[in-house]
Amino acid sequence: MIDEFAKEYLHGDLRELREVLVWKLDGLAEADVRRPLVASGTNLLGLVKHLTLSESRYFGEVFGRPFPEPMPRWDDLAARGLDMRAAESESREEIVARYRRVWVHSDATISALAVDSPGHVPWWPRPNVMLFNVLVHVLTETARHAGHADILREQLDGAIGEGR
Repeated sequence: MIDEFAKEYLHGDLRELREVLVWKLDGLAEADVRRPLVASGTNLLGLVKHLTLSESRYFGEVFGRPFPEPMPRWDDLAARGLDMRAAESESREEIVARYRRVWVHSDATISALAVDSPGHVPWWPRPNVMLFNVLVHVLTETARHAGHADILREQLDGAIGEGR
C-alpha cells in the first residue's frame, strides 16, 4: 500500500515540476530562452533540453525501455554537455515537444512498473537500483533545474512563481 502511495506521490510531484519548467519559457522571445545568464552558459531552453535527455535515459534504458527516438547515449563522450544548450537548428517548439514526448514515455514506464522494479544505471557507482531510486533522483534533478529556471526567468523579466 505505501509503495503505490509513494510512487504516485513522487510521480505527481514530477508531473507538476515538468509543467513549471515549461511555463518558464512562456511569453519570452526566442533570444531570451537561449540567452546564457550565468558563467556556465546555462539558459532556459538548455535546461529543458537537458532534462529531456536525462529523463529519457532514466525511465528508458535504465529499465530496458529505451525512448524510441534517437538520443545521445550516456557513454557518448563527444556529446557530453551538448544537451545543456540548444543548437541554432533546434526550435523551442521542437525541444518542448520532445520533452513532452519523453514525459509520455516516462509516465508509461512509471505506470507499468512496481516501485521496487529493478533497473540498472551504469554511470552510477551503485548501478543496481529500483524504480523508487530513479523516481527520487529524477524528481530531485527536475526540482533543482526548475530552481535554476526560476533564477534565469527572474533575471530576464522579473517573472516569478509557478505559473499555474
